Amino acid sequence: MHMSRRLTTKDVALIVCFTALYTYSSLVPAFPIIGLPSKAITLAAITAPIIGILLGPYLGMLSTLSGGVIGFFSGHFSPPSLVAGIVTAVFAGALFENKRSFCAFMYLSLLFLFGFYPFVGPVWLYPPLLWFQIVCFLVLVSPLQPMVSKSIRKSSNNSKLSSAFFIIFLTSTLAGQIAGSLTFELISWPIFIANVDAWMATWQIVTWIYPIERSVIALSATFLGVFLYKILMSSNLMSFFNRSEQRENIEN
Repeated sequence: MHMSRRLTTKDVALIVCFTALYTYSSLVPAFPIIGLPSKAITLAAITAPIIGILLGPYLGMLSTLSGGVIGFFSGHFSPPSLVAGIVTAVFAGALFENKRSFCAFMYLSLLFLFGFYPFVGPVWLYPPLLWFQIVCFLVLVSPLQPMVSKSIRKSSNNSKLSSAFFIIFLTSTLAGQIAGSLTFELISWPIFIANVDAWMATWQIVTWIYPIERSVIALSATFLGVFLYKILMSSNLMSFFNRSEQRENIEN
């Protein structure tokens, strides 16, 4: 996937607007983290894949990167959440553009690095942690994924459209979760968390928690994303945000 291209004035304006939106969304709690009622997953987790859909992987990456950096220095983003948001936006945008090979390669690479991270990776300590991430990868490489892209562009059926968006958002938010978890490993071991037993306990706890959280995020993003997408498509504004839509409209 080619990520380098010259930015136009419109591109810069879109990046600035969505950077501000993403930064603000990091201030808004969406729902509490299971097991940590004092902390919450913010609206940024829901807006990241939507930004990727609207702007595409390149502008989506720049927007979430800029907003994430601002949020990090203002104390609203941790390094794992910053990385997770960027990866989520890139994956959502790339899947929307049907760049399945790129996404499959990146997803498998992240999963391998996370799972086999030296000494504390879940492959060494608690392999069941990876079950939901592996299921999602199998969906990504299955014949179902090309049908998703077709359903978004060709189907007027609300249930098919919602199902397609949910699959894209679930895959992208799981890719972001893997990238965030890998970042957590990189910055935490062995300086902050050296005890291997503590890592094992962490993986055991989150094994059944993260699938619920990722599913809730994907469902929430689907509800908002489908609503926005239908409005933008009915008003012929989708191509204003996403160049791939503009190219497809011209070709058709």
